[in-house]
Amino acid sequence: MRPGETPSKSSEKLAEMIHKAISDCEITSTEYDAIMKIANEDQHVDRQEQNLLNQLQSLMANGTVKRVKG
Repeated sequence: MRPGETPSKSSEKLAEMIHKAISDCEITSTEYDAIMKIANEDQHVDRQEQNLLNQLQSLMANGTVKRVKG
């Protein structure tokens, strides 16, 4: 994030949902879909949102966060 730039409201909600998935070590399809919807709801993925999404994707790719049914 650039100096003076404030996070969007969607960034805060996105961070909350991603941190929950990380702490649970799993994410349901419903949660994943909700995360993607939040990230795209304002038609702009800002730097903080992109970093959060990259972190989640990385953790899913290495198996730290597993995608489960639900």
